Amino acid sequence: MQTIDQLHSGELKGSKTLKLSCQLTHFPSEILKLADTLEILDLSGNLLSELPANFCELKKLKIAFFSDNQFKVFPEVLAKCPSLTMIGFKSNQISAIPEQAFPIHLQWLILTNNKISHIPESIGNCIRLQKVALAGNQIKELPEQMKACRNLELLRISANQLTIIPDWLLKLPRLSWLAFSGNPCCSSSPEKTELSEISWNDLMIQELLGQGASGIISKAKWTNNGKQKEIAVKIFKGEVTSDGFPEDEMNACIFAGEHTNLVRVIGKIKNHPQQKMGLALELISKHYKNLGNPPSFDTCTRDTFNEGTYFEPLLVLQIAKTIAGASNHLHDRGIMHGDLYAHNILFDNSGNTIFGDFGAATIYDTQHKNANLLEKIDVRAFGCLLEDLLNHSKNESSNDKIRLLKNECLNPNIQERPTFAKIVDYLSTISLSN
Repeated sequence: MQTIDQLHSGELKGSKTLKLSCQLTHFPSEILKLADTLEILDLSGNLLSELPANFCELKKLKIAFFSDNQFKVFPEVLAKCPSLTMIGFKSNQISAIPEQAFPIHLQWLILTNNKISHIPESIGNCIRLQKVALAGNQIKELPEQMKACRNLELLRISANQLTIIPDWLLKLPRLSWLAFSGNPCCSSSPEKTELSEISWNDLMIQELLGQGASGIISKAKWTNNGKQKEIAVKIFKGEVTSDGFPEDEMNACIFAGEHTNLVRVIGKIKNHPQQKMGLALELISKHYKNLGNPPSFDTCTRDTFNEGTYFEPLLVLQIAKTIAGASNHLHDRGIMHGDLYAHNILFDNSGNTIFGDFGAATIYDTQHKNANLLEKIDVRAFGCLLEDLLNHSKNESSNDKIRLLKNECLNPNIQERPTFAKIVDYLSTISLSN
């Protein structure tokens, strides 16, 4: 992170990236002097509420972040920025978006945790749009013009006021990662699953295992009937995340039940000192590792992989079988995962997998007229996973059948994609000795 003194002194001349977080109340005019080079601007964590009319002089600016500021109106000047493709205003106070405020080349839009009730119809002009995060607002409906956004792949609309999920949205040809829990249109709760309660007082929290947007996972020793057992404990932070409400994640995780390739839920945490929600989970063996890494600015919606990553063809097949089986189990129970990605999968060298992270999951009615469409959106995400695995594997004949399956899963006609039940059956016909 740079400093405001460096900016004032001219030391940052020629910079491509600028990040300032220093209680700014006004946009520093010196930033405009970087117009010939600046590509990434991050002014998150300040006290800004507006941008100057000549902000569009930043002609090379591609990415602009203004999270955790005090904007109440989405700045209309951003539409005039000729190179801007990614905009972030997470956790502001935005309640209004002018009709023509989005730049035409927009690909990635983050407006999580604001006060937005209306999305302008002009969003339909953003035909390159791939990734949109709108969770934690007050949106009652999506503009039908948005169906022109046929490149849209990831959409987060959880924790809003939507009374319906429109049919046109579910038929977008590239939509692969959708989250819409916490809306009136999915208010019907599933039958409560019996789950043991584990007192915080019976836990000895040890080292941190990991943390994400929704919570913190730690290793813990659980004393139960005089015996100790090592488990994992996830404590939810409580605030809305880019995926939605933590409570919806917890409910989906519980309702998923038991499956070989899902993390086993042992119980719910009670008596937390800050009254936070939490789950006790089976501790995962250390020999499991992440299959992939989250998307980058460059890949937008697609996972990234460490340099030199390579998967043997037989490993590709085994991973495909286990994740298809877990996904089939979830949709049998009416759970759309919404985040089927390599970075949410742990695997070992034998191809055993554990599919996790229910932050974007949505529980739905399996008898609803659009239930099959919800499943086939997850199927497209599975197709993207297959494509990633194949791209990091030898181009051998043993992968030919998986390549055919990948193409079917990515079919732009959503109705023609296979169900997970058919995918499981198909994969079972492929011999490991191929």
